[in-house]
Amino acid sequence: MAATFTDQVHIQVKSGNGGAGCTSFRREAHVPKGGPDGGDGGRGGDVVLVADSTVATLIDYRYKHHFKAAKGTHGQGKRMHGANGEDLILRVPVGTVVRLLDDNMQPCEEIADLTHNGERVIVAKGGRGGRGNIHFVTPTRRAPAFSELGEPTDPFWIELEMKLMADAALVGMPSVGKSSLIACMSAARPKIADYPFTTLTPNLGMVRSGDLSFTVADVPGLIEGAAQGKGLGHEFLRHVERTALILHVVDLTGGFEARDPVEDYEIIKRELALYAADLAQRPVIVVANKADVPGTEDALARLKAHVREESEELSERLLDEGIDDRDPIPFFAVSAVTRAGLDSLIAAVATRVAALREQAAEEYVPEYNQVWEHKRLERDRRIEVEREEAHAWRVRGKGVERMVIQTEWENEEAVAFLQRRLERAGVERELASSGAKPGDEIRIMDIAFEYEPYDWGDEEFDSIIDREEQQ
Repeated sequence: MAATFTDQVHIQVKSGNGGAGCTSFRREAHVPKGGPDGGDGGRGGDVVLVADSTVATLIDYRYKHHFKAAKGTHGQGKRMHGANGEDLILRVPVGTVVRLLDDNMQPCEEIADLTHNGERVIVAKGGRGGRGNIHFVTPTRRAPAFSELGEPTDPFWIELEMKLMADAALVGMPSVGKSSLIACMSAARPKIADYPFTTLTPNLGMVRSGDLSFTVADVPGLIEGAAQGKGLGHEFLRHVERTALILHVVDLTGGFEARDPVEDYEIIKRELALYAADLAQRPVIVVANKADVPGTEDALARLKAHVREESEELSERLLDEGIDDRDPIPFFAVSAVTRAGLDSLIAAVATRVAALREQAAEEYVPEYNQVWEHKRLERDRRIEVEREEAHAWRVRGKGVERMVIQTEWENEEAVAFLQRRLERAGVERELASSGAKPGDEIRIMDIAFEYEPYDWGDEEFDSIIDREEQQ
């Protein structure tokens, strides 16, 4: 039985909650004034996606949709820190695009595009562990009786979309012989039959030519209007985006409908350009298939002349740009039945792919973790103030909300520390600029308190906040 091909899934991920810090004081015989010794809570585990070349599809995520990393454990006395939660590693095929989904389950932001084996991205950062009371000692407050709670994390949905990572893709109308070609060129064994739309899922094969090798994909047949959703090929056009080289297969016989090969060639070119503009600029090799069938001589001559003219025009444009390429669109007449012309085609594809790989290696700079982490930090720092009632204001912001969540509200010292943190984060400045007055109600999440700007004088907590910001 053939393996199920799954190339797009939605999953919910949740990193681990941070453990709570501990409020504790050293108490030992003959040791007066032992001082605070509460340990920190452990960091929650991250959810990490890793591109793995041994994984072929997203089938592992078709039936299981919820994934949660381990939480950190709480800190203890005697400066014993809690253990960090174990990271959750999710392995996906090379060529997986990761996108954030909004509340309507629609993609709203790209997180990463994992195109190399071993490439990874942290999609959900584990919650911070709360700090123990050893961190809150100041010159004037020698025995702080409070610590931080661990940071809880929220689940969210992401989209995983797999796009085949083939060096070359066989594209063309249905039943032009793409499956037969990939079977002749590689060890792939796709279903082959004499009716349209035999291929319902992409096939991938490995091809060798001397010391060179490359992967080739057989993409299900396209028809006119595929870019607008017509036919079976629309769902698989995404796989053409990945390929460095397009092998444009044309049936010289015209198939069941006796189509014109030149017209077929132009139709597929238009569909690729409509789907993604850069596909029109992708390197291409035209493959005229079924050249062994009697009566195809005229079609072969017309198609070859059409491609030669197009190649010469492209060569002139490239020359104006300083690129000397005398044959930018190579043309091969082949037969998947007799194997005529296949060796020359394979050698040409292998050479072209090797050159494209060198070019891609020079351009590749993986920075997904840095970019995604930078966006996360930007969201943390963002503060929004909105008037909800005449004398009530709502404050929103990931960083502000985290401060509130990690505060022990029954502890006056902890609340005083929170007030200073909010002031340093810019909350009071935003409230004042929005028109908030002393005595107004301030709401952050499910917590409400009275707005009273305060002159801190010696600002005893600043040294603690400064250390926190430097970490």
